[in-house]
Amino acid sequence: MAARDTSTIVLFDVDGTLTPARQRASPETEACLQALKKKVVVGLVGGSDLVKINEQMSMGDDDVTKRYDYVFSENGLVAHKNGELIHKQDIAKYMGEDKLQKLINFALNEMSQLTLPSKRGTFVEFRSGMINVCPVGRSCSQAQRDEFAAYDKEHRVREALVAKLRAEFPNDGFVFAIGGQISIDVYPENWDKRYCLQQVEKDQFKTIYFFGDKTSPGGNDHEIFSDPRTLGYTVTSPADTVEQITRLFLS
Repeated sequence: MAARDTSTIVLFDVDGTLTPARQRASPETEACLQALKKKVVVGLVGGSDLVKINEQMSMGDDDVTKRYDYVFSENGLVAHKNGELIHKQDIAKYMGEDKLQKLINFALNEMSQLTLPSKRGTFVEFRSGMINVCPVGRSCSQAQRDEFAAYDKEHRVREALVAKLRAEFPNDGFVFAIGGQISIDVYPENWDKRYCLQQVEKDQFKTIYFFGDKTSPGGNDHEIFSDPRTLGYTVTSPADTVEQITRLFLS
């Protein structure tokens, strides 16, 4: 067996790339990633917090941060390497309470005026490195999540909300990006998924691959996908990810 190439790292978005949105990775995807990990360094870069990524990628009771070389949750604002926390950023300290409350109040007011197929709880989720805004509510069931995703595809609810947020806060240093099936990620400028590259670059990798599904402008994978430091690949589903990885690295 050839020696592992530790000069190459392959980074993956989670939702829509390695798993169906907010669901567990399949055994086939997990087997592909573990086979890849024998050949190169592997990292996960999710917009979700570590608890959610662990639920999706841990394969049972394992700690996801120990299954992969790097796990970057919240776009890398919380970073783990070989199971150890190596970096953590705090949006509240960085942006200040006044700006955050104005943003949250505006988002809640706009969402209160929406009529959707269903609405549940947790419309704003506060994370260490970002704020997640969700018109349907993050406590929705999987069926309600899928229903909203189909409705949003037709009516562009999130796209319209992003436009209003950008118009209301043009100079406050926020970025508004559509992420996953149901929500909008809000974070300071330059705190998109490129943020994780700060940690990656410390280990002086020669080649950095990135695979994601939201790679078009406005999607939360776009910036890291198009960054000159990465070789970006667009996928359409976890099955497509497995197919591309197998073709590029495992065949």
